[in-house]
Amino acid sequence: MKFSPDAKPERWLGSLALAIISLISLGNVVTRYVTGGSLAFTEEFSVFLLVVLTFTGAAVALRRNGHIRIGLLERALPPRPRKALILFQGLCSACVLGLIAWFGAKLTWEEYQWESLSPGLGLPQWWYLIWLPLLAAAMLVRLVQQIHDRLRGRLEDEP
Repeated sequence: MKFSPDAKPERWLGSLALAIISLISLGNVVTRYVTGGSLAFTEEFSVFLLVVLTFTGAAVALRRNGHIRIGLLERALPPRPRKALILFQGLCSACVLGLIAWFGAKLTWEEYQWESLSPGLGLPQWWYLIWLPLLAAAMLVRLVQQIHDRLRGRLEDEP
């Protein structure tokens, strides 16, 4: 039986975001064609949903070991140094994702406290920002799963 890692919640959320982007963009095109005007909310929602789509796609790629990396050094090393390199790569990635989650949460909290509103629709800005630390944390979980699987030899070097 072949091991097949999955990130089902992220796949569903990313698919939903893509479907909504497609629908509101289509609605905007039809409205612009028929009335000559456009729907005001589409750009603000589309940008927000593109960020969600990017982070969910990155989480899925992490879980499936699909991110681009140069494996020449990994393949050239013996098993023990190779595992140390995998751990070092994971630690560096975890630091970056941890910083994104930390500062994203801090920014979200500040926007909530200041009661900032979005420029286009006047919605609370934190509604958009809360997804940044949440999805960065989801990516961090998927990274830990990927590192664990790589160290155990369950994931191939090349996806």
